[in-house]
Amino acid sequence: MISNQILQNTIEGLKAIGRVDFCVVDAEGKILAETTPDFPTQPSTTLEFAKSPADSQEVAGNQYFKIYDEQQLEYMLIAMGSGENVYMVAKMAAFQIQNLLVAYKERFDKDNFIKNLLLDNLLLVDIYSRAKKLHVQPEARRVTMVIEGRCGKEINLLELMRSNFGANSKDFITAVDENNVIVVKEIELSDTNAEIDKVAYAYQSLLEKEGAMDVRISYGTTVKEIKEVSRSYKEAKMAMDVGKIFFSERSVIAYSELGIGRLIYQLPIPLCKMFIREIFGGKSPDDFDEETLTTIMKFFENSLNVSETSRQLFIHRNTLVYRLDKLQKTTGLDLRVFEDAITFKIALMVVKYMKYMESFEY
Repeated sequence: MISNQILQNTIEGLKAIGRVDFCVVDAEGKILAETTPDFPTQPSTTLEFAKSPADSQEVAGNQYFKIYDEQQLEYMLIAMGSGENVYMVAKMAAFQIQNLLVAYKERFDKDNFIKNLLLDNLLLVDIYSRAKKLHVQPEARRVTMVIEGRCGKEINLLELMRSNFGANSKDFITAVDENNVIVVKEIELSDTNAEIDKVAYAYQSLLEKEGAMDVRISYGTTVKEIKEVSRSYKEAKMAMDVGKIFFSERSVIAYSELGIGRLIYQLPIPLCKMFIREIFGGKSPDDFDEETLTTIMKFFENSLNVSETSRQLFIHRNTLVYRLDKLQKTTGLDLRVFEDAITFKIALMVVKYMKYMESFEY
């Protein structure tokens, strides 16, 4: 469970303190880490000690200690030398590795719990019983974030997040697939979306400094109980997808900001095609020339205000009216009428959604 590199770093640190050489082997006698090459130990001697009832023993001038994982032999620590001083240093070293094993096991168990929680793989009674066992507060305000980014072979998004932000024991950083990192973050009662945005931008800034590219972060609504975390996760996933379609210029997006986009995202493609065909015949609303599309988008941005739109486009008011009249003749929709404007706006979003979905078919 503990990586060999962690074991190596641990016994090297212990050697620097106690001035005793160490070797760590597994239950089969295979050497996992050692502070000096060609450590003087024999596999047969190690296996004999493993089978013996003793938890510690001096064998052939070296101190042997067993390290257990829930009564199952996991490692054996061998300290070079004999005598009281070596014995005490070795005993402290064994105690340190034992605690390290417990800490890593608890971290693994928590990570496994959070993954199953996110994926809705736990019964309600299991959620609360496991949360209690793992010392996870069942009632706390939390938000789930999904982080996506492109990394080179030498960069691991999950490890970057854990090494830089994993110190907070109230937050959980995990992954359920290769593409996304998930953060279940505990927040204060007074925290709003603005504060959550600041945290997200801090994540993005650090990841990009470390070499990650195209980092995007989405998050769901805030929940008050551990059982609701999976809902926040589903919302964050939807926010990531919908954000790519309708808010492509934004790197951080909240589920609460998706608006009608989250409704369009759930429409079946055949229904979308039928809608576009019924409204525009054989045409698509994005087939218009650049000038017309710019006029439409600016008109929407200014809440259908003719005077303000013409001012921002640097055109005469009558020119704008002419363009709107021309569009009405082509589509049958008068964008100065609220209902027609809504229909056209939805049509533009539906086409955007269809193109996004079609890009995954090839």
